[in-house]
Amino acid sequence: MSKCPPDAILSCDGLSKSFGAIQALSDVSFWALPGEVTALIGDNGAGKSTLVRCLVGVYEPTTGTLSMAGKANPYSTPDEARNAGIETVHQNLALIDELTVAQNLYLNREIVWRLGPFRFLNHRAMRHGAEAMLSRLSINVPSVHQRVRRLSGGQRQAISICRAVGAGAKIVIMDEPTAALGVQETANVEGLIRKLKEEKVSVILVSHNFDQVLRLADQVWVMRAGKVAGTVRAAETTGEHLVALVTGAA
Repeated sequence: MSKCPPDAILSCDGLSKSFGAIQALSDVSFWALPGEVTALIGDNGAGKSTLVRCLVGVYEPTTGTLSMAGKANPYSTPDEARNAGIETVHQNLALIDELTVAQNLYLNREIVWRLGPFRFLNHRAMRHGAEAMLSRLSINVPSVHQRVRRLSGGQRQAISICRAVGAGAKIVIMDEPTAALGVQETANVEGLIRKLKEEKVSVILVSHNFDQVLRLADQVWVMRAGKVAGTVRAAETTGEHLVALVTGAA
């Protein structure tokens, strides 16, 4: 495998993670380049989720090092990873159904104004900010006042991605972002991922959909049995080759 490029925005070297006698990751080296879509593929149990959890500070690696923009071990918890500019869009999306679009976009980072010792939510500023965030990524929803529970699956996914970017993310990690969506909503979310790339936001995409990976990704990393089975440029591979790497036939 080639050496990690010096301009990698996120990388790990010699990463291993064990849970008692279970070795979940073994000597994994991985990197993502700035402004690219980096795909992570592999069968269930291959180590993808464990690697992502190490990358975002949920798990502490047993051995190995993490680096972000050349800085070694820049964070050790999910909050520190967020502060460093890494946001994760989970499959469950972590949206609050009874809150509005604007309230979800500003969840845990509300804009307030102060009057002496008192603090009040600045609803107007959050509304305008939410509209600007949605416009930036060309996301269409009926209104920022709409409760999230009334939105479609694709719109909810778009809101979750928008919230990550609105928080100032340099890297957005997406775990199967279109797994439960129909054809049109999948196309909309894929368009949003391309928009993030145009905005120079790095994306790490965890997916089982090889056609989607080949449409969106610049670099593809293949995991098998807790190790890196290979990495290829998406433009230089095929779905058949990816299947062979995942299964061990190549």
